[in-house]
Amino acid sequence: MTVKSNGLKAWFLASRPKTLTGAMAPVIVALSAALADGFFLWQPALLCLLFALLMQVDANLVNDYLDFRNGTDREDRLGPERACAQGWITPKAMVKGITLVTILSCITGLPLVIWGGWQMIIVGIACVLCCFLYTTSLSRIALGDLLVLLFFGLVPVCATYYLQTETLTRNIVLASVAMGLVTDCLLLVNNYRDRETDQRASKRTLVVLIGSRATEWLYLMLGFAAVGLCLNATVVPLLYLPLHILNTLDMRRIHEGKALNAILGRTALAILVFALLYSAGVLLNTKFDF
Repeated sequence: MTVKSNGLKAWFLASRPKTLTGAMAPVIVALSAALADGFFLWQPALLCLLFALLMQVDANLVNDYLDFRNGTDREDRLGPERACAQGWITPKAMVKGITLVTILSCITGLPLVIWGGWQMIIVGIACVLCCFLYTTSLSRIALGDLLVLLFFGLVPVCATYYLQTETLTRNIVLASVAMGLVTDCLLLVNNYRDRETDQRASKRTLVVLIGSRATEWLYLMLGFAAVGLCLNATVVPLLYLPLHILNTLDMRRIHEGKALNAILGRTALAILVFALLYSAGVLLNTKFDF
């Protein structure tokens, strides 16, 4: 691949656009639930979406830079090519890019105090800190999955819904956990693919700790658990299960190597599908009465 050093294409690839569905999905779920409950404020809705996207890009750039600096991106890397490791972006330029995106994220999120109060500052600080802590330490001690549950589930869904409605409901908390579980499938596939290189680098991910077969079952169960958590609000996410089962079977069949990147891409798409199914369900008011 020919990429001009520090060019626009290099920055586009470094932002890893395929991962942005994971940032958009929880905001979509929260806004749909709020709209179904009779609330919609476009200003905080737009700010929440932009903040989520910027934080995801920031996390990707930080991960790219720190993995390069720490020597994690080696010749035996199985995942997509990285900007610093490939020389597309110099480390100095990457630091400047991270700084800029971090500042833009803070500027975008700060006005949310108008609707959510000073607590939104705490939420924003936590998001920025964990953006850096994930790569520097938490992903190396099997806490990455917990971070995904919090910052791709509970925090974005509950915060976005609260900014629209000034309240939280049982269903939205359950939906936030469901969103976190579905998104964690993306991290599981990523670490499943990299389990051997991570083990050699003494990176103790959850996959390294529990092994490949247990990871395959965990991936499958997370999808079923996520759907189950949504059934009180809507039954439409049941349509997600065939896609999830197919991804699980193909993951087990491929088992190792770069071919798992296809499952990674399909899992990223499945996150968005899950969010859209949930959104359609709550807006159409399709649910079981428990």
